[in-house]
Amino acid sequence: MKKMLFVYNPNAGTGLLKPKLADVVDIFVKGGYDVTIYPTQCQHDALTKMITYTEDYDIIVCSGGDGTLDEVVTGLSKRAKKVPVGYIPAGTTNDFANSLNIPGNILEAADTAVNGTVFPCDVGKFNDDYFVYIAAFGLFTDVSYETKQSMKNVLGHLAYILEGSKQIFNIPSYHVRVTHDREAVEDDFMFGMVTNSRSVGGFKGIIGKDVIFDDGLFEVTLIKTPKSPIALNEIIASLVIKQIDSNHVYSFRSGEVHFESVEEIPWTLDGEFGGQHNEVTIYNRKQALPIMVKVDTKISLEEEKVEILEKIKEE
Repeated sequence: MKKMLFVYNPNAGTGLLKPKLADVVDIFVKGGYDVTIYPTQCQHDALTKMITYTEDYDIIVCSGGDGTLDEVVTGLSKRAKKVPVGYIPAGTTNDFANSLNIPGNILEAADTAVNGTVFPCDVGKFNDDYFVYIAAFGLFTDVSYETKQSMKNVLGHLAYILEGSKQIFNIPSYHVRVTHDREAVEDDFMFGMVTNSRSVGGFKGIIGKDVIFDDGLFEVTLIKTPKSPIALNEIIASLVIKQIDSNHVYSFRSGEVHFESVEEIPWTLDGEFGGQHNEVTIYNRKQALPIMVKVDTKISLEEEKVEILEKIKEE
């Protein structure tokens, strides 16, 4: 039989996996796998497991939130051998799963992990660290790791909104020089994100639909610090209608971006604290993550890729 390592976070989300754990493992075994189960015991445990395991696994399946997936992908990125990754989303927002149409239903996601197909997704390298779909700084970025897990479980997306609303009257501002593709932008920013996702913070469409997950490019969004209440209202209005306002927002695609600032800026990687840095280089590791998706999802992603590339050429 093929060998699988199944890593899951027993504290993720609302604990939906636990009562279905036996059914999930049954799906794996019926899919032809000899399954080793590993429940994480603390933060960074999944990362440690990925770095230290010695068995020759054919697939790694993880279940938890985006943070658990981040740890698994980060650990695997440090290994020489690429191993397909299956993902059973069980967190609060599950941005990455939503973007790749990985089922939110536990059993359907388990089936996708063993009976789906491999999609070669891009991965981000953040200095010496890694991220799956977002690296960000500024307003609201600390919400996901400062909001208590119990609050996330009960309130879901509302927890993020409630915590974030407390910060709207205390807007951070960072003077940053951003270099990409022989161009440079220098300004005061209240928020910045480098993404490979169609969903951020549980809200779809903020970045737009024209996202290609395997093209070696990130979508970069930088929101200037508003100089007046009117400017702030204009920024909020543009985010609500999901339309970039070029007067207040820089937006571009790039495979490599460099950030420089005088002060150290706290970053978040896939919703987890990514440290404080005054210099950051982000690279796109093209198609470095072989992740399991539904067969029809891979087909639709490939079709959308062709359409988006044609659209970009016309522009």
